[in-house]
Amino acid sequence: MNVFASQWNAASEQAQQRSAATLQRIAALRELERRAAQASQRSKPQFEKRGQLLPRERVALLLDSGAPWLPLCSLAGYLQDRPDPEKSIPGGGMLAGIGFVSGVRCMVVASDSGIEAGAIQEKGLDKILRVQEIALQNKLPFIHLVESAGANLMRYRVEGFVQGGALFRNLARLSAAGIPVITVQHGSGTAGGAYMPGLSDVVIMVRGRSRAFLAGPPLLKAATGEIATEEELGGAEMHTGVSGLGEYLAEDDRQALGMARDVVAQLSQWKRPRSQTGQALSDMKSGVVEPLFSAEELLGLMPPHHREPVDMREVMARLVDGSGLLLFKPGYGAATVCAQAHLGGHAVGLISNNGPIDVAGANKATHFIQWMCQLGHPIIYLQNTTGYMVGKDSEQAGMIKHGSKMIQAVTNATVPQITIQCGASFGAGNYGMCGRGYAPRFLFSWPGAKTAVMGGEQAARTMQQVTEAAMARKGLPVDAEQLQKQYDQITSMFEAQADAFYTSGLLLDDGVIDPRDTREVLGFCLDMLAEAEARKLRPMQFGVARM
Repeated sequence: MNVFASQWNAASEQAQQRSAATLQRIAALRELERRAAQASQRSKPQFEKRGQLLPRERVALLLDSGAPWLPLCSLAGYLQDRPDPEKSIPGGGMLAGIGFVSGVRCMVVASDSGIEAGAIQEKGLDKILRVQEIALQNKLPFIHLVESAGANLMRYRVEGFVQGGALFRNLARLSAAGIPVITVQHGSGTAGGAYMPGLSDVVIMVRGRSRAFLAGPPLLKAATGEIATEEELGGAEMHTGVSGLGEYLAEDDRQALGMARDVVAQLSQWKRPRSQTGQALSDMKSGVVEPLFSAEELLGLMPPHHREPVDMREVMARLVDGSGLLLFKPGYGAATVCAQAHLGGHAVGLISNNGPIDVAGANKATHFIQWMCQLGHPIIYLQNTTGYMVGKDSEQAGMIKHGSKMIQAVTNATVPQITIQCGASFGAGNYGMCGRGYAPRFLFSWPGAKTAVMGGEQAARTMQQVTEAAMARKGLPVDAEQLQKQYDQITSMFEAQADAFYTSGLLLDDGVIDPRDTREVLGFCLDMLAEAEARKLRPMQFGVARM
Protein backbone atom coordinates (compact mmCIF):
# COMPACT_ATOMS: atom_id res chain seq x y z
CA MET A 1 0.00 0.00 0.00
CA ASN A 2 1.19 3.51 -0.77
CA VAL A 3 0.98 5.96 2.13
CA PHE A 4 -1.23 8.84 1.02
CA ALA A 5 0.59 12.16 0.78
CA SER A 6 -1.84 14.55 2.44
CA GLN A 7 -2.11 18.10 1.13
CA TRP A 8 -4.62 19.21 3.77
CA ASN A 9 -3.62 21.99 6.13
CA ALA A 10 -5.57 21.27 9.30
CA ALA A 11 -4.31 24.51 10.86
CA SER A 12 -5.71 26.74 8.10
CA GLU A 13 -8.44 29.28 8.77
CA GLN A 14 -10.76 27.34 6.44
CA ALA A 15 -10.18 24.10 8.37
CA GLN A 16 -10.74 25.85 11.69
CA GLN A 17 -14.03 27.37 10.54
CA ARG A 18 -15.27 24.02 9.25
CA SER A 19 -14.18 22.30 12.45
CA ALA A 20 -16.05 24.84 14.58
CA ALA A 21 -19.23 24.28 12.54
CA THR A 22 -18.91 20.49 12.89
CA LEU A 23 -18.30 20.69 16.64
CA GLN A 24 -21.43 22.82 16.97
CA ARG A 25 -23.45 20.11 15.23
CA ILE A 26 -21.93 17.39 17.44
CA ALA A 27 -22.88 19.39 20.53
CA ALA A 28 -26.47 19.64 19.23
CA LEU A 29 -26.50 15.87 18.64
CA ARG A 30 -25.31 15.11 22.18
CA GLU A 31 -27.90 17.50 23.61
CA LEU A 32 -30.70 15.65 21.79
CA GLU A 33 -29.42 12.33 23.14
CA ARG A 34 -29.27 13.80 26.65
CA ARG A 35 -32.83 15.06 26.28
CA ALA A 36 -34.11 11.50 25.85
CA ALA A 37 -32.07 10.25 28.82
CA GLN A 38 -33.31 13.12 31.01
CA ALA A 39 -36.93 12.48 30.02
CA SER A 40 -36.55 8.87 31.15
CA GLN A 41 -34.64 9.88 34.29
CA ARG A 42 -37.61 11.93 35.51
CA SER A 43 -39.39 8.63 36.21
CA LYS A 44 -36.69 7.48 38.63
CA PRO A 45 -38.73 8.09 41.83
CA GLN A 46 -41.54 5.84 40.56
CA PHE A 47 -39.06 3.14 39.57
CA GLU A 48 -37.31 3.26 42.91
CA LYS A 49 -40.65 3.05 44.71
CA ARG A 50 -41.38 -0.15 42.78
CA GLY A 51 -37.89 -1.50 43.45
CA GLN A 52 -36.99 -1.30 39.75
CA LEU A 53 -34.02 -0.10 37.71
CA LEU A 54 -34.35 2.50 34.98
CA PRO A 55 -33.97 1.20 31.40
CA ARG A 56 -30.48 2.67 30.93
CA GLU A 57 -29.40 1.13 34.23
CA ARG A 58 -30.68 -2.24 33.04
CA VAL A 59 -28.72 -2.04 29.80
CA ALA A 60 -25.55 -1.00 31.66
CA LEU A 61 -25.81 -3.96 34.05
CA LEU A 62 -26.46 -6.42 31.22
CA LEU A 63 -23.43 -5.36 29.18
CA ASP A 64 -19.82 -6.31 29.89
CA SER A 65 -18.14 -3.44 31.73
CA GLY A 66 -15.68 -1.52 29.55
CA ALA A 67 -16.55 -3.43 26.36
CA PRO A 68 -17.43 -1.57 23.14
CA TRP A 69 -21.06 -0.48 22.66
CA LEU A 70 -22.50 0.75 19.37
CA PRO A 71 -25.81 2.59 19.92
CA LEU A 72 -28.23 2.48 17.00
CA CYS A 73 -30.91 4.90 15.78
CA SER A 74 -30.61 7.22 18.79
CA LEU A 75 -32.49 9.99 16.93
CA ALA A 76 -35.40 7.76 15.82
CA GLY A 77 -38.63 9.72 15.86
CA TYR A 78 -36.99 13.13 16.15
CA LEU A 79 -39.47 15.77 14.93
CA GLN A 80 -41.94 12.96 14.19
CA ASP A 81 -43.45 12.70 17.70
CA ARG A 82 -43.95 16.50 17.72
CA PRO A 83 -42.78 19.12 15.21
CA ASP A 84 -41.21 21.46 17.77
CA PRO A 85 -37.43 20.88 17.75
CA GLU A 86 -37.26 22.12 21.35
CA LYS A 87 -39.81 19.58 22.61
CA SER A 88 -39.31 16.52 20.39
CA ILE A 89 -37.84 13.55 22.31
CA PRO A 90 -35.72 11.33 20.08
CA GLY A 91 -35.19 7.59 20.43
CA GLY A 92 -38.61 6.20 19.54
CA GLY A 93 -39.23 5.15 23.15
CA MET A 94 -36.56 2.46 23.18
CA LEU A 95 -32.85 1.86 23.48
CA ALA A 96 -30.99 -0.28 20.96
CA GLY A 97 -27.41 -1.13 20.19
CA ILE A 98 -24.78 -3.81 19.73
CA GLY A 99 -22.55 -4.75 22.64
CA PHE A 100 -20.98 -7.63 24.53
CA VAL A 101 -22.79 -9.77 27.09
CA SER A 102 -20.66 -12.43 28.82
CA GLY A 103 -18.17 -12.08 25.98
CA VAL A 104 -20.74 -12.56 23.21
CA ARG A 105 -21.54 -9.79 20.73
CA CYS A 106 -25.32 -9.29 20.93
CA MET A 107 -28.10 -7.02 19.75
CA VAL A 108 -29.67 -5.45 22.83
CA VAL A 109 -33.05 -3.69 22.81
CA ALA A 110 -34.75 -2.18 25.86
CA SER A 111 -38.15 -0.55 26.23
CA ASP A 112 -37.58 2.97 27.53
CA SER A 113 -40.34 2.58 30.08
CA GLY A 114 -39.35 5.82 31.76
CA ILE A 115 -41.07 7.59 28.84
CA GLU A 116 -44.82 7.09 28.48
CA ALA A 117 -44.48 3.77 30.35
CA GLY A 118 -42.67 2.31 27.33
CA ALA A 119 -45.66 2.69 25.00
CA ILE A 120 -44.73 1.74 21.44
CA GLN A 121 -44.20 4.76 19.22
CA GLU A 122 -44.51 4.77 15.43
CA LYS A 123 -40.80 5.24 14.84
CA GLY A 124 -40.03 2.98 17.78
CA LEU A 125 -41.67 0.17 15.84
CA ASP A 126 -39.59 1.01 12.78
CA LYS A 127 -36.51 1.05 14.98
CA ILE A 128 -37.02 -2.40 16.43
CA LEU A 129 -37.80 -3.83 12.99
CA ARG A 130 -34.53 -2.38 11.71
CA VAL A 131 -32.39 -3.76 14.54
CA GLN A 132 -34.06 -7.16 14.21
CA GLU A 133 -33.00 -7.18 10.57
CA ILE A 134 -29.46 -6.23 11.58
CA ALA A 135 -29.39 -9.10 14.09
CA LEU A 136 -30.60 -11.54 11.45
CA GLN A 137 -28.11 -10.39 8.80
CA ASN A 138 -25.16 -10.39 11.18
CA LYS A 139 -26.05 -13.49 13.24
CA LEU A 140 -26.33 -11.63 16.55
CA PRO A 141 -28.16 -13.09 19.57
CA PHE A 142 -31.18 -10.87 20.23
CA ILE A 143 -31.79 -9.76 23.82
CA HIS A 144 -34.94 -7.78 24.61
CA LEU A 145 -35.53 -6.07 27.96
CA VAL A 146 -39.30 -5.66 27.92
CA GLU A 147 -41.51 -3.31 29.88
CA SER A 148 -44.11 -1.68 27.70
CA ALA A 149 -47.59 -0.29 28.05
CA GLY A 150 -48.18 -1.54 24.51
CA ALA A 151 -49.79 0.63 21.89
CA ASN A 152 -51.06 4.05 22.94
CA LEU A 153 -54.78 3.68 22.17
CA MET A 154 -55.19 7.46 22.16
CA ARG A 155 -52.88 7.55 19.13
CA TYR A 156 -54.12 4.32 17.55
CA ARG A 157 -53.32 3.85 13.86
CA VAL A 158 -54.55 0.73 12.09
CA GLU A 159 -51.41 0.55 9.93
CA GLY A 160 -49.31 0.40 13.10
CA PHE A 161 -51.31 -2.60 14.30
CA VAL A 162 -50.99 -4.41 10.97
CA GLN A 163 -47.33 -3.60 10.34
CA GLY A 164 -46.49 -4.38 13.95
CA GLY A 165 -46.98 -8.05 13.18
CA ALA A 166 -43.58 -7.99 11.45
CA LEU A 167 -41.98 -7.57 14.88
CA PHE A 168 -43.20 -11.02 15.91
CA ARG A 169 -42.49 -12.51 12.48
CA ASN A 170 -38.88 -11.41 12.84
CA LEU A 171 -38.57 -13.13 16.22
CA ALA A 172 -39.71 -16.35 14.58
CA ARG A 173 -37.23 -15.81 11.73
CA LEU A 174 -34.35 -15.26 14.17
CA SER A 175 -35.12 -18.39 16.16
CA ALA A 176 -35.58 -20.51 13.03
CA ALA A 177 -32.25 -19.25 11.69
CA GLY A 178 -30.60 -20.62 14.83
CA ILE A 179 -30.07 -17.20 16.43
CA PRO A 180 -30.99 -17.12 20.15
CA VAL A 181 -33.83 -14.81 21.22
CA ILE A 182 -33.74 -13.98 24.93
CA THR A 183 -36.33 -11.85 26.71
CA VAL A 184 -36.18 -10.35 30.18
CA GLN A 185 -39.75 -9.40 31.12
CA HIS A 186 -39.23 -6.49 33.50
CA GLY A 187 -42.85 -5.35 33.43
CA SER A 188 -46.01 -5.59 31.36
CA GLY A 189 -46.45 -7.21 27.99
CA THR A 190 -50.09 -6.90 27.00
CA ALA A 191 -52.02 -8.07 23.92
CA GLY A 192 -49.51 -8.24 21.05
CA GLY A 193 -46.72 -7.47 23.52
CA ALA A 194 -47.38 -10.86 25.14
CA TYR A 195 -46.00 -12.50 22.02
CA MET A 196 -42.56 -11.04 22.77
CA PRO A 197 -41.95 -13.70 25.44
CA GLY A 198 -44.12 -16.19 23.55
CA LEU A 199 -41.78 -16.07 20.55
CA SER A 200 -38.54 -16.04 22.55
CA ASP A 201 -36.29 -19.04 23.09
CA VAL A 202 -35.65 -18.16 26.74
CA VAL A 203 -37.73 -15.93 29.02
CA ILE A 204 -36.73 -14.50 32.39
CA MET A 205 -39.46 -13.01 34.59
CA VAL A 206 -39.41 -10.86 37.74
CA ARG A 207 -41.58 -11.81 40.69
CA GLY A 208 -44.32 -9.28 41.33
CA ARG A 209 -43.40 -7.15 38.30
CA SER A 210 -43.61 -9.23 35.12
CA ARG A 211 -46.98 -9.37 33.38
CA ALA A 212 -47.87 -11.08 30.11
CA PHE A 213 -51.47 -11.53 29.01
CA LEU A 214 -53.50 -11.23 25.83
CA ALA A 215 -56.14 -9.24 27.72
CA GLY A 216 -55.56 -7.41 30.97
CA PRO A 217 -58.19 -7.23 33.71
CA PRO A 218 -60.03 -4.16 32.26
CA LEU A 219 -60.28 -5.60 28.73
CA LEU A 220 -61.15 -9.05 30.05
CA LYS A 221 -64.03 -7.66 32.11
CA ALA A 222 -65.25 -5.52 29.19
CA ALA A 223 -65.06 -8.41 26.72
CA THR A 224 -66.28 -11.38 28.78
CA GLY A 225 -67.39 -10.08 32.16
CA GLU A 226 -64.78 -12.28 33.87
CA ILE A 227 -62.95 -10.77 36.83
CA ALA A 228 -59.35 -11.80 37.52
CA THR A 229 -56.23 -10.29 39.06
CA GLU A 230 -53.12 -9.43 37.04
CA GLU A 231 -51.18 -12.20 38.77
CA GLU A 232 -53.84 -14.80 37.95
CA LEU A 233 -53.92 -13.71 34.31
CA GLY A 234 -50.24 -13.25 33.61
CA GLY A 235 -47.98 -12.86 36.63
CA ALA A 236 -44.41 -14.12 36.82
CA GLU A 237 -45.17 -16.91 39.28
CA MET A 238 -48.09 -18.12 37.19
CA HIS A 239 -46.08 -18.18 33.97
CA THR A 240 -43.00 -19.84 35.47
CA GLY A 241 -45.00 -22.34 37.50
CA VAL A 242 -48.26 -22.95 35.61
CA SER A 243 -48.34 -21.86 31.96
CA GLY A 244 -44.66 -22.54 31.21
CA LEU A 245 -44.20 -19.24 29.37
CA GLY A 246 -41.22 -18.31 31.55
CA GLU A 247 -38.08 -20.37 32.16
CA TYR A 248 -36.54 -18.42 35.04
CA LEU A 249 -38.01 -16.49 37.98
CA ALA A 250 -35.96 -13.60 39.39
CA GLU A 251 -36.60 -11.64 42.56
CA ASP A 252 -35.76 -8.26 41.04
CA ASP A 253 -34.37 -6.54 37.93
CA ARG A 254 -30.76 -6.97 39.00
CA GLN A 255 -31.07 -10.72 39.46
CA ALA A 256 -32.97 -11.05 36.19
CA LEU A 257 -30.14 -9.36 34.30
CA GLY A 258 -27.61 -11.62 36.01
CA MET A 259 -29.65 -14.61 34.84
CA ALA A 260 -29.63 -13.23 31.31
CA ARG A 261 -25.85 -12.96 31.43
CA ASP A 262 -25.68 -16.58 32.68
CA VAL A 263 -27.86 -17.74 29.78
CA VAL A 264 -25.66 -15.93 27.25
CA ALA A 265 -22.52 -17.31 28.90
CA GLN A 266 -23.69 -20.80 27.88
CA LEU A 267 -23.63 -19.84 24.20
CA SER A 268 -20.11 -21.19 23.92
CA GLN A 269 -20.18 -21.49 20.13
CA TRP A 270 -20.87 -17.74 19.85
CA LYS A 271 -17.63 -16.70 21.54
CA ARG A 272 -14.54 -15.74 19.58
CA PRO A 273 -15.34 -17.49 16.30
CA ARG A 274 -12.45 -18.34 14.04
CA SER A 275 -12.01 -17.43 10.40
CA GLN A 276 -12.41 -20.02 7.65
CA THR A 277 -8.61 -20.45 7.71
CA GLY A 278 -8.75 -21.30 11.42
CA GLN A 279 -7.14 -18.04 12.54
CA ALA A 280 -8.70 -16.41 15.60
CA LEU A 281 -10.31 -13.19 14.43
CA SER A 282 -8.81 -11.37 17.40
CA ASP A 283 -5.34 -12.24 16.05
CA MET A 284 -6.05 -10.09 13.01
CA LYS A 285 -5.60 -7.04 15.23
CA SER A 286 -1.94 -7.77 15.90
CA GLY A 287 0.26 -5.47 13.88
CA VAL A 288 -2.54 -3.09 12.89
CA VAL A 289 -1.09 0.38 12.28
CA GLU A 290 -3.18 3.42 13.13
CA PRO A 291 -3.68 6.13 10.48
CA LEU A 292 -0.76 8.55 10.20
CA PHE A 293 -3.11 11.53 10.43
CA SER A 294 -5.23 12.53 13.40
CA ALA A 295 -8.95 11.75 13.45
CA GLU A 296 -9.42 15.28 14.79
CA GLU A 297 -8.67 16.53 11.30
CA LEU A 298 -11.88 14.90 10.03
CA LEU A 299 -13.78 17.68 11.77
CA GLY A 300 -12.46 20.31 9.39
CA LEU A 301 -12.56 18.49 6.07
CA MET A 302 -16.24 18.84 5.16
CA PRO A 303 -17.73 22.27 4.40
CA PRO A 304 -21.12 22.90 6.07
CA HIS A 305 -22.80 23.99 2.81
CA HIS A 306 -21.24 21.39 0.43
CA ARG A 307 -20.51 23.94 -2.29
CA GLU A 308 -16.73 23.68 -1.87
CA PRO A 309 -14.80 20.71 -3.30
CA VAL A 310 -13.36 18.08 -0.96
CA ASP A 311 -10.65 15.57 -1.78
CA MET A 312 -12.18 12.46 -0.24
CA ARG A 313 -8.83 10.68 -0.35
CA GLU A 314 -8.00 12.91 2.63
CA VAL A 315 -10.93 11.35 4.52
CA MET A 316 -9.87 7.83 3.52
CA ALA A 317 -6.29 8.46 4.71
CA ARG A 318 -7.60 9.33 8.18
CA LEU A 319 -9.63 6.12 8.42
CA VAL A 320 -7.49 3.28 7.05
CA ASP A 321 -4.57 1.39 8.57
CA GLY A 322 -1.30 3.24 8.14
CA SER A 323 -3.07 5.71 5.80
CA GLY A 324 -2.18 3.30 2.99
CA LEU A 325 -4.29 3.43 -0.18
CA LEU A 326 -4.04 1.44 -3.41
CA LEU A 327 -5.93 3.74 -5.75
CA PHE A 328 -7.85 1.98 -8.52
CA LYS A 329 -7.72 3.62 -11.99
CA PRO A 330 -6.58 6.94 -10.44
CA GLY A 331 -6.27 8.67 -13.81
CA TYR A 332 -9.66 7.55 -15.15
CA GLY A 333 -12.91 9.08 -13.94
CA ALA A 334 -10.92 10.95 -11.29
CA ALA A 335 -14.01 12.49 -9.65
CA THR A 336 -14.95 8.99 -8.49
CA VAL A 337 -12.38 7.65 -6.03
CA CYS A 338 -11.93 3.89 -5.63
CA ALA A 339 -9.23 2.41 -3.42
CA GLN A 340 -8.18 -0.77 -1.67
CA ALA A 341 -6.95 -0.58 1.90
CA HIS A 342 -7.07 -2.25 5.30
CA LEU A 343 -9.16 -1.02 8.21
CA GLY A 344 -8.69 -2.60 11.62
CA GLY A 345 -6.86 -5.44 9.90
CA HIS A 346 -9.69 -6.13 7.44
CA ALA A 347 -9.14 -5.84 3.69
CA VAL A 348 -11.74 -3.44 2.26
CA GLY A 349 -12.65 -1.49 -0.83
CA LEU A 350 -13.58 2.18 -0.54
CA ILE A 351 -15.61 4.27 -2.98
CA SER A 352 -16.16 8.01 -2.73
CA ASN A 353 -16.76 11.13 -4.79
CA ASN A 354 -14.81 14.30 -5.48
CA GLY A 355 -17.68 15.66 -7.54
CA PRO A 356 -20.57 14.44 -9.70
CA ILE A 357 -20.39 10.86 -10.98
CA ASP A 358 -19.62 11.04 -14.72
CA VAL A 359 -19.64 8.29 -17.35
CA ALA A 360 -16.03 7.27 -16.66
CA GLY A 361 -16.63 7.35 -12.90
CA ALA A 362 -19.72 5.14 -13.16
CA ASN A 363 -17.83 2.58 -15.26
CA LYS A 364 -14.87 2.71 -12.90
CA ALA A 365 -17.06 2.13 -9.83
CA THR A 366 -18.89 -0.74 -11.55
CA HIS A 367 -15.60 -2.45 -12.38
CA PHE A 368 -14.30 -1.89 -8.84
CA ILE A 369 -17.43 -3.30 -7.18
CA GLN A 370 -17.14 -6.44 -9.27
CA TRP A 371 -13.44 -6.69 -8.40
CA MET A 372 -14.21 -6.45 -4.66
CA CYS A 373 -16.88 -9.15 -5.04
CA GLN A 374 -14.33 -11.39 -6.74
CA LEU A 375 -11.89 -10.82 -3.85
CA GLY A 376 -14.58 -11.09 -1.17
CA HIS A 377 -13.74 -7.72 0.36
CA PRO A 378 -16.46 -5.59 2.04
CA ILE A 379 -17.11 -2.23 0.37
CA ILE A 380 -17.29 1.07 2.26
CA TYR A 381 -19.04 3.98 0.54
CA LEU A 382 -18.13 7.49 1.68
CA GLN A 383 -20.90 9.57 0.19
CA ASN A 384 -20.13 13.10 -0.99
CA THR A 385 -21.85 13.66 -4.32
CA THR A 386 -24.32 15.98 -6.01
CA GLY A 387 -25.42 13.04 -8.18
CA TYR A 388 -24.81 11.82 -11.71
CA MET A 389 -23.50 14.27 -14.29
CA VAL A 390 -26.14 16.05 -16.40
CA GLY A 391 -25.87 17.92 -19.69
CA LYS A 392 -25.92 17.28 -23.43
CA ASP A 393 -22.46 15.74 -23.63
CA SER A 394 -23.14 13.49 -20.65
CA GLU A 395 -26.50 12.32 -21.98
CA GLN A 396 -25.07 11.58 -25.43
CA ALA A 397 -22.22 9.63 -23.81
CA GLY A 398 -24.81 7.33 -22.20
CA MET A 399 -24.93 8.60 -18.62
CA ILE A 400 -28.26 6.87 -17.96
CA LYS A 401 -26.96 3.58 -19.31
CA HIS A 402 -23.64 3.69 -17.46
CA GLY A 403 -25.18 5.00 -14.24
CA SER A 404 -27.63 2.11 -14.40
CA LYS A 405 -24.72 -0.34 -14.64
CA MET A 406 -23.31 1.08 -11.44
CA ILE A 407 -26.68 0.77 -9.70
CA GLN A 408 -26.92 -2.83 -10.94
CA ALA A 409 -23.52 -3.56 -9.40
CA VAL A 410 -24.41 -1.94 -6.06
CA THR A 411 -27.73 -3.78 -5.92
CA ASN A 412 -26.30 -7.21 -6.67
CA ALA A 413 -22.94 -7.02 -4.89
CA THR A 414 -22.16 -10.29 -3.13
CA VAL A 415 -20.08 -8.74 -0.33
CA PRO A 416 -21.28 -6.71 2.67
CA GLN A 417 -21.55 -2.97 2.05
CA ILE A 418 -21.34 -0.16 4.61
CA THR A 419 -22.21 3.45 3.86
CA ILE A 420 -21.11 6.64 5.61
CA GLN A 421 -22.89 9.80 4.49
CA CYS A 422 -20.09 12.34 4.94
CA GLY A 423 -21.35 15.27 2.89
CA ALA A 424 -23.89 15.68 0.11
CA SER A 425 -26.05 12.75 -0.91
CA PHE A 426 -28.13 14.18 -3.73
CA GLY A 427 -30.20 12.74 -6.55
CA ALA A 428 -29.46 9.32 -7.96
CA GLY A 429 -26.00 9.63 -6.42
CA ASN A 430 -27.69 8.49 -3.19
CA TYR A 431 -28.69 5.30 -5.01
CA GLY A 432 -25.42 4.66 -6.84
CA MET A 433 -23.48 5.17 -3.63
CA CYS A 434 -25.52 2.57 -1.73
CA GLY A 435 -28.06 4.74 0.08
CA ARG A 436 -30.68 3.37 2.46
CA GLY A 437 -32.86 2.05 -0.38
CA TYR A 438 -30.02 -0.29 -1.42
CA ALA A 439 -29.88 -2.12 1.91
CA PRO A 440 -26.27 -1.63 3.07
CA ARG A 441 -25.49 -3.68 6.16
CA PHE A 442 -25.02 -0.39 8.03
CA LEU A 443 -25.48 3.26 7.14
CA PHE A 444 -24.30 6.09 9.38
CA SER A 445 -24.32 9.85 8.84
CA TRP A 446 -21.98 12.62 9.84
CA PRO A 447 -23.76 15.54 11.58
CA GLY A 448 -23.43 17.86 8.58
CA ALA A 449 -24.56 15.38 5.91
CA LYS A 450 -27.39 16.36 3.59
CA THR A 451 -29.77 14.01 1.77
CA ALA A 452 -32.17 15.18 -0.93
CA VAL A 453 -33.28 14.66 -4.50
CA MET A 454 -31.33 17.89 -5.16
CA GLY A 455 -30.09 20.94 -3.27
CA GLY A 456 -32.71 23.33 -1.94
CA GLU A 457 -31.47 26.23 -4.10
CA GLN A 458 -31.48 24.08 -7.24
CA ALA A 459 -35.03 22.92 -6.51
CA ALA A 460 -36.16 26.50 -5.91
CA ARG A 461 -34.53 27.77 -9.11
CA THR A 462 -36.08 24.92 -11.09
CA MET A 463 -39.56 25.79 -9.84
CA GLN A 464 -38.88 29.48 -10.41
CA GLN A 465 -38.05 28.81 -14.06
CA VAL A 466 -41.12 26.57 -14.47
CA THR A 467 -43.35 29.27 -12.97
CA GLU A 468 -41.86 32.04 -15.13
CA ALA A 469 -42.33 29.94 -18.27
CA ALA A 470 -45.96 29.18 -17.33
CA MET A 471 -46.70 32.88 -16.75
CA ALA A 472 -45.08 33.79 -20.08
CA ARG A 473 -47.20 31.22 -21.94
CA LYS A 474 -50.32 32.75 -20.42
CA GLY A 475 -49.15 36.28 -21.21
CA LEU A 476 -49.25 37.25 -17.53
CA PRO A 477 -46.77 39.49 -15.74
CA VAL A 478 -44.29 37.90 -13.37
CA ASP A 479 -44.86 38.78 -9.71
CA ALA A 480 -41.28 39.09 -8.47
CA GLU A 481 -42.31 39.26 -4.82
CA GLN A 482 -44.43 36.11 -5.11
CA LEU A 483 -41.62 34.32 -6.95
CA GLN A 484 -39.16 35.20 -4.19
CA LYS A 485 -41.60 33.96 -1.56
CA GLN A 486 -41.97 30.65 -3.46
CA TYR A 487 -38.17 30.43 -3.77
CA ASP A 488 -37.66 30.93 -0.04
CA GLN A 489 -40.38 28.41 0.89
CA ILE A 490 -38.95 25.67 -1.35
CA THR A 491 -35.39 26.30 -0.19
CA SER A 492 -36.46 26.16 3.45
CA MET A 493 -38.49 22.96 2.94
CA PHE A 494 -35.65 21.16 1.17
CA GLU A 495 -33.00 22.27 3.64
CA ALA A 496 -35.09 21.19 6.64
CA GLN A 497 -35.73 17.73 5.21
CA ALA A 498 -32.15 17.27 3.99
CA ASP A 499 -30.74 17.77 7.50
CA ALA A 500 -29.02 14.71 8.98
CA PHE A 501 -30.94 14.96 12.26
CA TYR A 502 -34.26 15.02 10.43
CA THR A 503 -33.41 12.08 8.14
CA SER A 504 -32.07 10.10 11.10
CA GLY A 505 -35.38 10.76 12.88
CA LEU A 506 -37.03 9.00 9.95
CA LEU A 507 -34.59 6.06 10.33
CA LEU A 508 -33.00 6.76 6.95
CA ASP A 509 -29.73 5.85 8.64
CA ASP A 510 -28.62 3.74 11.60
CA GLY A 511 -27.44 6.76 13.54
CA VAL A 512 -25.53 10.04 13.38
CA ILE A 513 -21.91 9.65 14.48
CA ASP A 514 -19.06 11.97 15.40
CA PRO A 515 -16.67 11.97 12.38
CA ARG A 516 -13.81 11.27 14.79
CA ASP A 517 -15.47 7.97 15.74
CA THR A 518 -15.80 6.76 12.14
CA ARG A 519 -12.77 4.45 12.14
CA GLU A 520 -13.86 2.90 15.44
CA VAL A 521 -17.44 2.40 14.21
CA LEU A 522 -16.30 0.90 10.91
CA GLY A 523 -13.81 -1.37 12.69
CA PHE A 524 -16.54 -2.58 15.06
CA CYS A 525 -18.84 -3.34 12.12
CA LEU A 526 -16.12 -5.07 10.12
CA ASP A 527 -15.26 -7.28 13.11
CA MET A 528 -18.94 -8.17 13.34
CA LEU A 529 -19.11 -9.01 9.62
CA ALA A 530 -16.06 -11.26 9.94
CA GLU A 531 -17.59 -13.03 12.95
CA ALA A 532 -20.86 -13.52 11.08
CA GLU A 533 -19.01 -14.95 8.09
CA ALA A 534 -17.12 -17.40 10.31
CA ARG A 535 -20.07 -18.39 12.51
CA LYS A 536 -21.94 -21.54 11.59
CA LEU A 537 -25.60 -21.52 12.62
CA ARG A 538 -27.89 -24.46 13.24
CA PRO A 539 -31.07 -23.38 11.48
CA MET A 540 -34.35 -25.18 12.02
CA GLN A 541 -37.49 -25.50 9.94
CA PHE A 542 -39.31 -23.59 12.71
CA GLY A 543 -38.20 -21.50 15.66
CA VAL A 544 -38.17 -22.95 19.16
CA ALA A 545 -41.73 -23.97 20.03
CA ARG A 546 -42.82 -23.50 23.61
CA MET A 547 -44.18 -26.54 25.47
